[in-house]
Amino acid sequence: MTRFLNRAAVAATAAFLAGTTLVSAQEWEPSGPIRLMIAFAAGGGADTQARLIAEDIEAELGWSFIPEQVTGGGGLNLLNEIRDEPADGSVIGMVVTESLGYNMRAADAGLTPDMFTPLTTTAGFQMAVVTRADSGWSSFADIVAAAEGGQEIRFGTMSPKLSDLAFLLGDAQGVDFNIVQVRGGRAVMDGVNAGDMDVGFMAGIQAAGVASGDLVNLGSALSVPLNQTPDAPTLADLGVPFHADGYFTFVAPAGLPEDVQASLISAITTAIGTEGSQSNALINRAFGGPTIITGDDLGALVADFYDNAGALLEAASE
Repeated sequence: MTRFLNRAAVAATAAFLAGTTLVSAQEWEPSGPIRLMIAFAAGGGADTQARLIAEDIEAELGWSFIPEQVTGGGGLNLLNEIRDEPADGSVIGMVVTESLGYNMRAADAGLTPDMFTPLTTTAGFQMAVVTRADSGWSSFADIVAAAEGGQEIRFGTMSPKLSDLAFLLGDAQGVDFNIVQVRGGRAVMDGVNAGDMDVGFMAGIQAAGVASGDLVNLGSALSVPLNQTPDAPTLADLGVPFHADGYFTFVAPAGLPEDVQASLISAITTAIGTEGSQSNALINRAFGGPTIITGDDLGALVADFYDNAGALLEAASE
């Protein structure tokens, strides 16, 4: 995984595709408006990110986008709809890698990653196990001790995958959590702040609260330490051999021609990598900066997430 935070780096790398040579973005332009399917509720951070990327591309290249919400099913509703659309660049969608991995495997609805053309990621998640500072807990060991002492620990999650990870996290520590699954990271944060949940997974939305001292990152749900609190243990450190790494990802129907892929990738990555653009500012503020993965790297990442989802589902069902 490589971060590209400036326009020069993006322009030099983003047009490389798996098994192809560098293709100029000027070799293809859309003949009309591009339908931009968004798998997230209107008004949230993910929806805003997608719309700002479209606005930045419109301002830079003069392309036109028609954003539309296609929510539900953990991104599978969008994927079901987009897979039968023309593979000509007229329709793209934004999902998360969890949609292409765990959610596909769990639903067993006949969807596989090879039905789509993954274009590029835009940003990753700073997924953490978070509690209120006034809870008195400053480490994950404190939660375990409270659970061992008989306190019910209400653990907020916002997806089935995260619920499985919360279950495995408790199992690894020899305690049971009361897992409360809600819709969206903001709902988890609101629940924790209101005292309706004791702890929960949050994917970066907690950053301001942690910085102000109101919230505490007790652990990283990533395969690597958190940027904000690198000393917090990872799930692997806590005995769980899985992680919640994930990225916002643009996809298109399978079979998208290489020149169309190159142009779309270049347009998106240039928008998010240009300092001062609307989308770059949002991604820097909310997600710690752009994370751009394309070509073979992205294809391998999606395949790996899909394959590993089977092991997670099996472990959580034991």
